[in-house]
Amino acid sequence: MTVTLLALIVLPFAGALVVALAGERVVRSRALALAVALVECAVATLAIADMAGRSVPSLSWAPGGVLGAVPLSLGLDGLSAPLVALTAGLSLVAVLASWGVEDRPRAHHALLLALEGAVVAVFLAADLVMFYVAWEAVLIPMYFLIGLWGHEHRQHAAMKFFLFTFVGSALMLVGILIVISNLGTTVLADVPRVLPRTTQNLVFWLMAAGMLVKLPAFPLHTWLPDAHVEAPTAGSIMLAGVLLKMGGYGLMRVAAPLAPAAFADAAPVLFALGAIGVVYGALAALAQTDLKRLVAYSSVAHMGFVLVALAAGSESGYVAAMLVMVSHGLVAGLSFFLVGSLAERTHTRSIPDIGGLATTIPRWSVVFVFAALASLGLPALSGFPGELLSVLEGFRVFGWWTLAVIVGVLLAATYNLYAVRSVVYGEPMECWASLTDIGAREMLAAAPLVAGIVALGVWPRILTAVTAPAAQAIVLLIQGGAR
Repeated sequence: MTVTLLALIVLPFAGALVVALAGERVVRSRALALAVALVECAVATLAIADMAGRSVPSLSWAPGGVLGAVPLSLGLDGLSAPLVALTAGLSLVAVLASWGVEDRPRAHHALLLALEGAVVAVFLAADLVMFYVAWEAVLIPMYFLIGLWGHEHRQHAAMKFFLFTFVGSALMLVGILIVISNLGTTVLADVPRVLPRTTQNLVFWLMAAGMLVKLPAFPLHTWLPDAHVEAPTAGSIMLAGVLLKMGGYGLMRVAAPLAPAAFADAAPVLFALGAIGVVYGALAALAQTDLKRLVAYSSVAHMGFVLVALAAGSESGYVAAMLVMVSHGLVAGLSFFLVGSLAERTHTRSIPDIGGLATTIPRWSVVFVFAALASLGLPALSGFPGELLSVLEGFRVFGWWTLAVIVGVLLAATYNLYAVRSVVYGEPMECWASLTDIGAREMLAAAPLVAGIVALGVWPRILTAVTAPAAQAIVLLIQGGAR
């Protein structure tokens, strides 16, 4: 099992090196990146199938260190497996979305594969040192993807992303060092998870600072809209689809188990931040005239549900958070892919300047309407089960304060239907009469996301059955440590 998990990390980095050394031919860069992404999907499938075939969630690690220094501790269970699968799938979509990149394609595809490897390492890390190293490694390829292949204000957006993430990570590092100095171990499976109460408070908020920036939670979200809007399409897909999930995963996997009493004390604050994020993100999305910025603010709203669910501190809350994260990864990945595809054709993202696309590019319009319906939480699509369970768990613990979250749900319907009405329907504009509809490659890229959204909406048990045992184990540890 350890060899398979190690291959999930090594393969994208090795692929990135091969692409970087393969020359600047566009076709060669595309083909190599696509091949690596496909093989990564296959290896991820094998690893998850191996895990599912065991009677208990699998956790594999190699004690010791890489070159005697950094411990190599890898684990795969019901919390990490869905996010590894999501990362592999969205990386494949991102490669297909980058098909039209002709400016330094070798570097672009190499950075994209390196980003995939770093994110997978975060989700597989079962050691605090490796977790932090991988967390920081994600920053490098994402910074260059935004800064080199982004849009007009790309340098500003890349620097803002770097500063917010780096400062949050530095605070998280201090918390990790305190844990190591107090407990004398870095492997999460060996951590006794008993820290003094005062130390727990300090450790939790130091770690949570970095994780809430990445999530991102209100008011630490201000880097996100700029990064999304200025990033190239592939960067936006990866940023919304998987990088934001690192924050929620870190809270579940690291911060809460290591400081359970502090997590219990912080639950009302986390709930408040989540509820504010849901409403604020929806209101901000409704106010946008830039279609990509609208989708970016919707990410703030959707990730607010993750905090609401986690604040409940229950197994169902953890499961709800995972449902929301996977659903958002699929829906946001599809939405940014479609917006990027449209912008390549129209060279604008201004909602008032686009309309009546149902008659000119009907295939794109159908998929866009589908993505909007999934985003607003239509039953039988992936957004519904996670948001419903989040609201139910929030109401169980925090009572009528959860009404604020329900207001956010109604606002989500408003801004999504506003986008559909403005862009898809209305009087067709003569200037867009000759637009080319999405073709076979783009439909192929969208198909697995559409299938995943439907499957998770109709049969959420495909995820909850995997996540529930791991969620139960961690919640029991948290509850035991909080006493």
